[in-house]
Amino acid sequence: MDPSSKLKLMRDKAEAVQTVVREVADLEEACRYVMDLTRKQGGQVVAAPAWPEAEIASIRNHFSQEGLEVLSADLRSRANDLYTGFTRADYGIAETGSLVLESTSEDLRLATMLSEVHVAVLPKSKIVTDVFALEKTFTERFSHPPCYLAFITGASRTADIERVLTIGVHGPQEFHLLLLEE
Repeated sequence: MDPSSKLKLMRDKAEAVQTVVREVADLEEACRYVMDLTRKQGGQVVAAPAWPEAEIASIRNHFSQEGLEVLSADLRSRANDLYTGFTRADYGIAETGSLVLESTSEDLRLATMLSEVHVAVLPKSKIVTDVFALEKTFTERFSHPPCYLAFITGASRTADIERVLTIGVHGPQEFHLLLLEE
């Protein structure tokens, strides 16, 4: 499947599960998106764990100018304060609109599960057609446990026996996917 077809399929499948999908040119644009979203919804704290050190410094700089606090470590002690989780995905699976995050870090798991809103950045080059395209990568990357791998498809959702859908019971109420140009 060619890259533009994978991108379109990824977008279509993600939007089918109420994921908000946007394209961004760079990390600065992604930061502006997260800042605007967080402030508009009344949030004050952004959880941004597992970013490379150079990028977290840039993220902190952007957000501090807007009066938003960025946490990148020890999220457990501030779990009640987390509003927006801001993460970088390892892969995207176009067939299901799912993201894959290597989530061995507890802070990353907390950011993706306890935040009201989760915003994930996915480089377009990391979109694959289906999970089978990642088999060799997973076999090599996770041959030395312990490892924790998360597949995220849309916001948290559950339904009762009467089929009443509820969003955000077991995780974020909103999920935003930012497709990053490289």
